Amino acid sequence: MPRRKLFIAVLLAGSFAAPAGAAPTLLAPGITYERQVEFTPHGPVVLHVITAPKPDGSLYRLLPVLSNNAIVATQPVTVMEKDLAAQGTAAAVNGDYFNPNPGDPAGVLIRDGSLDSPPAGGRSSAGIAADGTLQVARVSFNGIWRGTGQRRSMTLNQPASGGLVTLYTSAWGPATPAENGAVEAVIPALPVTRPNSDLTGTVSQLVPGGGNVPIPPGGGVLVARGSQGAILQREAPVGTPLFLRLSLTPDWSGMTGAIGGGPVLVQNGRPVFRANEDIAATLLNPRSSRSAVGQLADGRILLVTTDGGVPGYSVGMTNFELALALVRLGATQAMALGSGAAASMSFDGSLLSRPSGKTEAEVADALVVLYTGVYVPAPTDVVISPNSDGVAETLTLSYRIVRPSTVSATVAGARSRQVLDAGVQQPGVHTFTFTGKTADGTPLAEGGYKFVVNATDDQGRRSTAERAFALNNTLASLSVSPSTARIRRSSRTALGVGFTLSRPATVIATIETKTGIVIRTLDAGKLQAGEQRLVWDGRTAGGSLAFGGAYVIRVVAENAVGRVELTQPFTATRG
Repeated sequence: MPRRKLFIAVLLAGSFAAPAGAAPTLLAPGITYERQVEFTPHGPVVLHVITAPKPDGSLYRLLPVLSNNAIVATQPVTVMEKDLAAQGTAAAVNGDYFNPNPGDPAGVLIRDGSLDSPPAGGRSSAGIAADGTLQVARVSFNGIWRGTGQRRSMTLNQPASGGLVTLYTSAWGPATPAENGAVEAVIPALPVTRPNSDLTGTVSQLVPGGGNVPIPPGGGVLVARGSQGAILQREAPVGTPLFLRLSLTPDWSGMTGAIGGGPVLVQNGRPVFRANEDIAATLLNPRSSRSAVGQLADGRILLVTTDGGVPGYSVGMTNFELALALVRLGATQAMALGSGAAASMSFDGSLLSRPSGKTEAEVADALVVLYTGVYVPAPTDVVISPNSDGVAETLTLSYRIVRPSTVSATVAGARSRQVLDAGVQQPGVHTFTFTGKTADGTPLAEGGYKFVVNATDDQGRRSTAERAFALNNTLASLSVSPSTARIRRSSRTALGVGFTLSRPATVIATIETKTGIVIRTLDAGKLQAGEQRLVWDGRTAGGSLAFGGAYVIRVVAENAVGRVELTQPFTATRG
């Protein structure tokens, strides 16, 4: 197993797991992530918090995303994020409760102003206004259709149990569900299904039978069951103009997006203990994995997920405990989303939370913060040391844009500046190798550097992203001898640790388990430049013999240039 520099930033749940009180991790410009751990009388609780700028409809959007772009399916949130990569960089949590078969959300879904699923009348819904304001309210639905006769009731994109007449749009999926005895009126073209707007379309085909009628893209199919089937045949023959209206109360026609869930957690900055919503107590009272969305007083968005169901790691929260956590985080408005195994948080296609099941659950929809500006991933290392020891000799830097953009990408620091890219670039990932040297091979000065990318896309939107790293050759050539340490009571030397310092530094060396638990700190202190050697006698900090197994030696050197670390794995055996 090769040695490696530390501070490698990998977008995985464990890698983002910062200790309690640590500074938030920068995910993307303006978007941060924090992992909080609280020790309660019931056990530890792990809370994941994403904070993002107020949605401006330009660089930052808060939008519901439908799995597979269809109601009749489910997907992991990480897959939905990957599907959005061509549009921007996504941070997300799971969305509404849902019916696993066919996968329809239990409540409202509005995407880009189009109503795809009606609200659950007894539960809260979260609406996203055009100005980025989050509104949490109970919303009711009334759908009507009219052919040659009177106005009649209908529902939207729900199975047969949802009502006697259903309008299926292309948001449902490729075809209407299979069902016997239904009558289906095909409407080739419909306006965008904005709530509280008059919609008109003309019947092109009337199909009696068993369902599975293709839904025209941009159109719909009106399906009638039971006694309503004869009425649809009589009042909507081929060629009939149909009038349809999907009404929400209060009027949410101005919402760019909306998602269901519930109950309301925070109102006017205060936690809601009993919302009296149509949600079973068995979903609210047990400690469990949970997700929520909230908004701070300054408009910033909170996405929150608590892990649960894993004693010793995180027992989760009750619904009210989650409300208290949102208030502590500063939320003025907040609503719960789906809970249990479905609760998850991820960024750019990688999980941040820890699923309560063995794998990430599939869900019907997700709530996503989408950043559409230039994105710079964390570099492969935050310390580059081109000192010929074969470790972190070069640094991989990259940026990603989603629209044609005029770009300037530079590395600056320690009295130097290198231009890595300039000019108009096409969408995609652009990658560079930084060697720590000038174009003519002269070594750059050691110290702190920043990789900065400025971009202006073809719509005139400007964005900036940057990542910091350091160039530090202080520490090199870490080695252990022997590769398998033999731990004996009679031996004073179980392991020899060698390394080289290019300048004086304060050094700390630790023996750790492969999970990062420190079992011994080796005496080092201030060391001069040159080859160095430390010895481990095979004992823990308490003086007892260490157990056999896999270990890591970690050496940290710090001086005026900065802080640099090296690790080397080894194994130990007793006897």
